[in-house]
Amino acid sequence: MRNHVLVHKYAQGLVQAVSGEAEFEAVRSELGAFLDLCAGRKDLRDALESPFIPPARKAAILADVLKTARAGGKTVRFLSLILEHKRLDLVRDIAAVLPETWNENMGIATFEVASVIPLTDLQVRRLRETLEAVEGRPVRLAFKIDPGIVGGLSLRKGHIVYDASIQGNLDQLKEQIQQG
Repeated sequence: MRNHVLVHKYAQGLVQAVSGEAEFEAVRSELGAFLDLCAGRKDLRDALESPFIPPARKAAILADVLKTARAGGKTVRFLSLILEHKRLDLVRDIAAVLPETWNENMGIATFEVASVIPLTDLQVRRLRETLEAVEGRPVRLAFKIDPGIVGGLSLRKGHIVYDASIQGNLDQLKEQIQQG
């Protein structure tokens, strides 16, 4: 992710601007629809990104697109701000971190759990209970399969990685041996 700090600042600002779960989901959905539209329309992307089109014209194009898409006021203001600051290239990254930012804002810790095979319901429940006890607050778990883990788990919370995998232990041992 490029401009990590900037992406998180914009995401945090947007999350703080919405007034509840329903509005958050609406804005998130509208951002996704805008990204899908841009992905499918090269002419729209070119118009919004072109240095040869005046900012006022870009703003008018964006306003027309969002009006046609029936985007809500918060989405319109947010994307207009992003366009004004010449940061449209960050919208996809901002949209990707919105759920985690929302959860953090609501007091829910988000962990990405990587394993070589899917965890059983019992394992998920135990992991959630353990992490909630450690965090002292509710947690949200996002699972992904990573064949490179070999065995065990790798947990990521923000920039912190807790590696309880066999591969992670082997890498750590290799590093210790190399250091002498």
